[in-house]
Amino acid sequence: MREFLSLQLKLVPDLVEVMQKRLSILRNIYLQQPIGRRSLASSLNTTERILRAEVDFLKEQGLVHVESIGMFLTDTGLQILETLEGLIKDVYGLSDMEAELQRVLQVKRVIVVPGQSHESEVDKKELGRAAANHLTSILHESDVVAVTGGSTIATMAEMMSSSRQFPDVMFVPARGGLGENVELQANQIAANCAKRLGAQYRMLHISDFLGASAYQSLQADPYISEMLSLIRSSQVVVHGIGRAVEMAIRRNAPSEVLKVLELGEAVGEAFGYYFNKQGNIIYRMETMGLQLEDVKKARHVIGLAGGVNKAEAIYAISKVGFIDILIIDEAAAEGVLKLNP
Repeated sequence: MREFLSLQLKLVPDLVEVMQKRLSILRNIYLQQPIGRRSLASSLNTTERILRAEVDFLKEQGLVHVESIGMFLTDTGLQILETLEGLIKDVYGLSDMEAELQRVLQVKRVIVVPGQSHESEVDKKELGRAAANHLTSILHESDVVAVTGGSTIATMAEMMSSSRQFPDVMFVPARGGLGENVELQANQIAANCAKRLGAQYRMLHISDFLGASAYQSLQADPYISEMLSLIRSSQVVVHGIGRAVEMAIRRNAPSEVLKVLELGEAVGEAFGYYFNKQGNIIYRMETMGLQLEDVKKARHVIGLAGGVNKAEAIYAISKVGFIDILIIDEAAAEGVLKLNP
């Protein structure tokens, strides 16, 4: 298929441009359906007049279905989208970028999606869709799946869908909540993932940041102790990658902790651990839930992040060596590669 496309490009140089335009329309419809023509035109930065001709073509081909409430992708349209996206990645060099990142970061697999998820909600949904698709492809019966909080992981849960149900899979929060928006807390994300996949879920209703005495006291509680054992036995872990100081501030870390991070030149955070550019631990917050040693025992560890502003954090945390699959957007990928000497 790829060889055939290469030959076609020599005969019809503008083929990729046309294909990319139509795939972009299909992708935007899928990620925002049902969506009206005016909203779609705005999302694509084009006019309704230009878009109308393309939508009519896609409708005639049976790829788009139009109703009074908006446009939907048909099953055939989704199949075409997923099949051709791989070819487009090759043409635009994203496959080469994935291979280079695997070499530089020494992770088993890297998935790069087009766009800049920190600037575009549609691109963030595309990042979430890639993570959701990969997660459902690796699940085994009776897996325990730990998820962290944050907007990118929440978007993954939103994009979760599968024709297959997972009644014996258990979703759990990787640790206690941040005290932020409920929709972005790990508890809620675990519940959302489970509901969309017909799976089970359990919650951990405790603060993410605890003092030493509270930490010891809670560990003695039978329910908390049982939940911690379940969380720490997770076979699959899905986590976001945060910028060190930004995450510390969100957790209301005291000024002396912020000073330690600054002096240690911490750039990334995951699971309450703060790392410098070389992947060394600068500071560890006492949190209830997954610890670094638990993450290293998991069968699959998926790291998910987007935006060029996350490049240093992605580079540092990948260097720690426990991420199996890194899923990032094109902007972040370019930023990470620029950091490699």
